[in-house]
Amino acid sequence: MEFRRIEESIFKALMILSLVFVVGSLLFVVGVILWRGLPVLSFDMVTKTGEGGYLLGKGGGILNAIIGSLYLAAGGTILAFFLSIAIAFYLQKEYSGGTRLSGLTRLSLDILWGTPSIVYGAFGYIVLIYFHIRASLLGGIIVLALLEIPIMTRAMEEVLKMVPGDLKETAYSLGATRFETTLKVVGKQALPGLLTGVLMAFGRGIGDAASILFTAGYTDRIPGSLFDATASLPIAIFSQLSTPLPQVQQKAYASAVILLIIVLAISIITRLLAKKYTRFIIK
Repeated sequence: MEFRRIEESIFKALMILSLVFVVGSLLFVVGVILWRGLPVLSFDMVTKTGEGGYLLGKGGGILNAIIGSLYLAAGGTILAFFLSIAIAFYLQKEYSGGTRLSGLTRLSLDILWGTPSIVYGAFGYIVLIYFHIRASLLGGIIVLALLEIPIMTRAMEEVLKMVPGDLKETAYSLGATRFETTLKVVGKQALPGLLTGVLMAFGRGIGDAASILFTAGYTDRIPGSLFDATASLPIAIFSQLSTPLPQVQQKAYASAVILLIIVLAISIITRLLAKKYTRFIIK
């Protein structure tokens, strides 16, 4: 009995230590970014586009990168959502019936999830070269959608699995079709979790640099069409840190602060929406 108490105390201490390590690492990273970035962050940085020679210390800001990141991540997430939600619902037993195709689809999604983002970028670059298309907003959106699909689909699938089977059977017994049950019953029941899956994919998309390095390009202008090159915050941070000028390197931390604020804002909004729609949940 005494041994069990000691064992429980040890594992409890390990769990607390792990929690402290994870939270402490997060606070340390955020703290360093804020400490280095806030003194450099200015109104001009978020309201002006980069002037010629911005990476050489000239004036301007990164408004083009902010808007470009939002365009890329939002476009990629929307495109991935329509594909992922269809795949996630198909993988449920009511549609696929647990066939070999569904198992192969899950295996493919797991492999794609673990594929480095630079591979997506190289693949997109090869496709652009083959079709003689230059780097553009459209190319970045498509590659980000491919990157987000496995993340979003697997997250949505796990959420849909948690919907009680009795709830579906009740809907069928009341005369609802499979499509009506999926849309009006299962969809509402799983909505908070689906929003979380979208958030996970969006966060990965807006913070990824390797996949859009060769497909979206970089420009000091705000894209006017899907076929224009576009800047992004991750590439802007990478470019600023790569310069030998200390004053430009400091701006990279300010860019990181902006990216951190965007991700935090999206997280808060999504949690508020998820909380709002929990009234549809049957516990």
